[in-house]
Amino acid sequence: MKKITLTIAAVFALVLTACSSSDGRDGVDGVDGVNITGSVYEITGNFTPANDYSLYFEFPTTVEVFESDVVLAYILWDQTTDSNGQSVDIWRLLPQTRLLDQGTLLYNYDHTFLDVNLFLESDFDLSTLATGDTDNQTFRVVILPSELINGKLDTTNINDVMGILDTTEEDVVRVVAE
Repeated sequence: MKKITLTIAAVFALVLTACSSSDGRDGVDGVDGVNITGSVYEITGNFTPANDYSLYFEFPTTVEVFESDVVLAYILWDQTTDSNGQSVDIWRLLPQTRLLDQGTLLYNYDHTFLDVNLFLESDFDLSTLATGDTDNQTFRVVILPSELINGKLDTTNINDVMGILDTTEEDVVRVVAE
């Protein structure tokens, strides 16, 4: 029995010393892993007949968007002030519907892993819209890696989404649509 215990102890000691890296050489570097972080872009532009009432944004080549990622779009719907008199933005997840005298107006979007297209849909002639519905419209587009999605994330709340991405207002990339 003593020989078996002594043999096991010797093998264990040999394994421990073989794993030491103090006198070994460095191995070959591996391929870098995927950076699982999200991105937030703020896009401001005008919906006009010239752009077919749409704002197109191509994701930068420095950002890799996978087909499994979630792309969310929010519209700056209104602003209010807090108890300190500071301006507070009110964001709404798209699509959003407005009922107007002319009919129904829908702010909507679609996307691929390369781009996002924000556009207007309606059951009336869009050229009859007031400039308040078309000019200087601001949107936030969020690329959310699927690894960060869980059943408890409220995607209708942009603050929760930015929180899970650990993104602050200073991190938002601002873009003016042409």
